[in-house]
Amino acid sequence: MSEQAHAVHAHAAPTGFIRKYIFSLDHKMIGLQYYFLALVAVFVGMFLSLLMRIHLVWPEASLPWFGHIKPEQYLTLLTMHGTIMVFFVLTTAPQSGFGNYFLPIQIGAPDMAFPTLNMLSFWTTFVSFMVMLAAFFVEGGAPLSGWTNYAPLSAIPSAGPGQGLGEDLWIISIALFSVASLMGALNFITTTLDLRARGMSLFRMPLTCWAWFVTAMLGLLAFGVLLAGGILLLLDRNLGTSFFVPGGLNINGNLSFPPGGLNPGGHPITHTGGSPLLWQHLFWFFGHPEVYIAILPGMGVASQLLSTFSRKPIFGYKAMVYAILAIGILGFLVWGHHMFMSGMSPYSAFAFSVMTMAIGVPSAIKTFNWLGTIWGGRVRFHTPMLFAIGFVSLFVSGGLSGPFLAQPVLDIPLHDTYFVVGHFHLIMGVAAIFGIFAATYYWFPKMFGRMMNETLGRIHFFVTLLGTYAVFMPMHYLGMAGHPRRYSQLTELNFLQPLMPLQKFMSIAAFITIAVQFVFVINLFWSMKKGKKAEINPWEATTLEWTVPSPPPHDNFGGVTPVVNHGPYEYSVPGAAKDYTMQTDPATVAAH
Repeated sequence: MSEQAHAVHAHAAPTGFIRKYIFSLDHKMIGLQYYFLALVAVFVGMFLSLLMRIHLVWPEASLPWFGHIKPEQYLTLLTMHGTIMVFFVLTTAPQSGFGNYFLPIQIGAPDMAFPTLNMLSFWTTFVSFMVMLAAFFVEGGAPLSGWTNYAPLSAIPSAGPGQGLGEDLWIISIALFSVASLMGALNFITTTLDLRARGMSLFRMPLTCWAWFVTAMLGLLAFGVLLAGGILLLLDRNLGTSFFVPGGLNINGNLSFPPGGLNPGGHPITHTGGSPLLWQHLFWFFGHPEVYIAILPGMGVASQLLSTFSRKPIFGYKAMVYAILAIGILGFLVWGHHMFMSGMSPYSAFAFSVMTMAIGVPSAIKTFNWLGTIWGGRVRFHTPMLFAIGFVSLFVSGGLSGPFLAQPVLDIPLHDTYFVVGHFHLIMGVAAIFGIFAATYYWFPKMFGRMMNETLGRIHFFVTLLGTYAVFMPMHYLGMAGHPRRYSQLTELNFLQPLMPLQKFMSIAAFITIAVQFVFVINLFWSMKKGKKAEINPWEATTLEWTVPSPPPHDNFGGVTPVVNHGPYEYSVPGAAKDYTMQTDPATVAAH
C-alpha cells in the first residue's frame, strides 16, 4: 500500500485539557495515567510497611497521629500493604502502564484496539483505588484478614475489628479492579492479534510484547474467578448466604449470624454448609497466575534490555517465547501449593508439588538464556541495564527458595514463618519493582524526550539492591529459626528474643531503602523538565518505538504504517554498516 494511502489515517490530537489529559483515548496518555497511579500507590504501600517495621522493633512506641499501634491495627497495616502493592503496583505499572504505552508502538499499531474501553479500564482502576483507601476512614477501619482475605473471618461482619464496612469496601474495590483488568486484558489480546504492522509476525515481536500478551491471557482467565469469589463473599456477608461459612461456626461464644441476624421475613438465620476452603481454591486459582501477571512483564523488559545493552541477539528467542507460554499455562496448575496447610489429601499435595517443580523449568530456561545473552557481549552498564541485571539476580535469589516450599513436608513447618515472606518478596515483589525501574530508565527518553540523570540512577540502583537483600535475605534465616509471620510484636515469646537484633537490622535497612526511593522520584520529575534532551534512539536499539519522535505523536507513526523486515534483536550482524539493524531497515541491510 502506498504511503499516500496510509496518510489519510493520520488524525490530530485532541486539544482540550479534559480530552487530552483526563478522559484521554490515547493509549500513551492512559499508560502514563496508570504509571502515576502506581507511583502514588507504591508510596502508600511503602509507608504502611514503614509503620509495620517501626512497630516490630519498637512495639511500645507512640507515633505522631497514630499513637500506639495495637495488634489489630498492625494486621490492618499488613492487609492493606499487601493488597495495595500486589494489585495497584505490581499488576498496574508493568502491564497496564508500560504495556499500554508501548505495546501498540512496538507492533506498529496506531492505538489499542478499543480506545474507549481502555479509558474505562483506567478510570475503573482509579475508582477501585479510591474505594480501597476509603476503607481506612470508615467506622471499624480497614480489614485485617490479610491480602488473601481468608474466610470465614472475612465472611462474617461480626467477627471482630475491621470486619465491618471496611471489609465490604475491600471486596468491592477488588471486584472493580477485576472488572478493569478484564477490560484491559481483552484490549491487549485483540491489539496483539489484529493490529500488527505488515511484516510483524508473531515471531518478530519483541519479547516485551509476548510477555504483555501472555499476561493479558492470564488476566482474562484469572480475574474472572476472583470477581466471582468476591461477589459470593459479599453475598455471604450481607445477604445471609453460606458459600464460605460452615454450619455451627462459633464466634465469640455465639453461633454466626449475618448482620442483624434476621432474614427479610424477620426470622433469625444461621449459616449452614459453606466451605472456607472454597474461598481458598477460588482465591489461589487467581492468586498464583497473579504472581506471573506481576513478574512476566518484568521478564520481557529484562530480555529486551539485556540484549540491547549487551549488543547481542537474545540467546534462544524461540525458547524464550515458549518458556513464557509454558509459564502462563503451568501457572494455572499449581494453585494448590498455597494450600498444603489446609489438610488436603497427600495425593493432591504430591500432584501440586510435581507441577510446582515443573514450572521451575521454563523459569530456568529464561535465566540461562539471559546469562547466555550477556556472555561475551560488549555490555554497556547504563542504569536500565543495571536494573535488568538486578532483576535477574533477585528473580534467581527468590526463586531458589521456591523448591523448598514446593515440598509439602518442608512447606508445613515453614509456611507460617518469615521464610515465605522472604521468598515471595524477593521473587514477586522487589524483582517486579526492579523490572518497573528498568523500564522507567529505559523508556523515559521516549516518553518525555529527555534523559534521566545517570549518577542519581546509579546511586538509586546500588542502594536499592543492597537494601533489598539486607531486608529480605535475613527473613529466610528467621523462618528457619521458627519466627512466625503476622505477629504484631515479639516481646511475649522468649525463643524469639535472640532474633530481635536481626529484625532491627532489617528495619534499618528498610528505612534506608525507602529513603533512597526519593532519589528516584526527584530524578524522575526533575528530568522531565531539566533532563538532557534525548536523541530519537539514545540506546541504539532496534524495535519500532525508537523509529518515532520522542515523545511519540498522537497516532504513533503519523498515519504511515511501518513495514517490518527484521527480527527484534538483530545486533552485531556480520557485514552490516552498524552494530544494530532496526526492524524497519530495508531487507537488504542484513542480507549477509
